[in-house]
Amino acid sequence: MTAPAPPRPRPSARPRHLKVCGARTRADLTLLAEAGPTLVGLWHGVPGGPADLSEQHLAHLAATAIRLGLEPVLVTFLDDADQLADLARATGIRWIQLHAYQNPHLVAELRHRLPYAVLVKVLHLSRGRCLERPFIGAFERAGCDLFLLDTVTDDGRVGSTGHPLAPADVHTLLPRLTIPFLLAGGLSAANRDTYRTVTDHPLYAGADIDTAARGPAGDFTHEAVTALTHAWHPRPKEASV
Repeated sequence: MTAPAPPRPRPSARPRHLKVCGARTRADLTLLAEAGPTLVGLWHGVPGGPADLSEQHLAHLAATAIRLGLEPVLVTFLDDADQLADLARATGIRWIQLHAYQNPHLVAELRHRLPYAVLVKVLHLSRGRCLERPFIGAFERAGCDLFLLDTVTDDGRVGSTGHPLAPADVHTLLPRLTIPFLLAGGLSAANRDTYRTVTDHPLYAGADIDTAARGPAGDFTHEAVTALTHAWHPRPKEASV
């Protein structure tokens, strides 16, 4: 007898997530678990990406993250629903972040195959213009749980570029959204106040950071991640200070 699927989580519209992206080792996960983020981005199917993982390595790190109390997030350019569903089932990953230019039909197919999954679709902003703007409603109707707002560089690079979003450009887009969103794009501990009006929005659900979590050598550092946690995901007693 097949076990029933776990209940589908309902992401909160309250700001409660800090996602640090691009973990590559068990040591990365241990550091993140100690420093305070709630989500960890694991790359797979990102050709040429510096943190791209094999399927076997992805499965190992996902299991480790879960044991450490982190929620693993599959960050991928893949656009095959069967492949993604099989991967999610094999690794135990519930959160899937579609980080390229996948279409609403893929979201609908994944929702059908993985009713319990949390589906995150990235909305790319290039020079202040959202490239997926005409399809936002279609993504929502297809079953997307959250959007993630991120930048596209002038040369077309997406994901972990360290290029910031302008708060005014974010505010221009927000009236189109009816589901929660995560904020990305060059976030750091130093520029938290720049985005205060964005993070006060009722649909803001957290921050997604990569570059600012790393030291000069390109590895996560406890100091950098702790600073990000204090700035973007303070514990209740820290938030009240």
